Amino acid sequence: MLDISLLFKIGAFGILLMILEKVLKASGKDEIAMIANITGIVIILTMVIRLISQLFSSVRTMFTI
Repeated sequence: MLDISLLFKIGAFGILLMILEKVLKASGKDEIAMIANITGIVIILTMVIRLISQLFSSVRTMFTI
């Protein structure tokens, strides 16, 4: 079953990343903003991969006799 709070966490994390990027770019630290974006994308992708893994395992148990 999909936990709706995980979707809210992903959305909130994305919003925080956008705010952090804007603040860092405004202060002239473009390289750190890019590193923060890449790190955030990796963290969000691990959350999504975990969800996909749970989906595949539930489908596998559904079709296993």
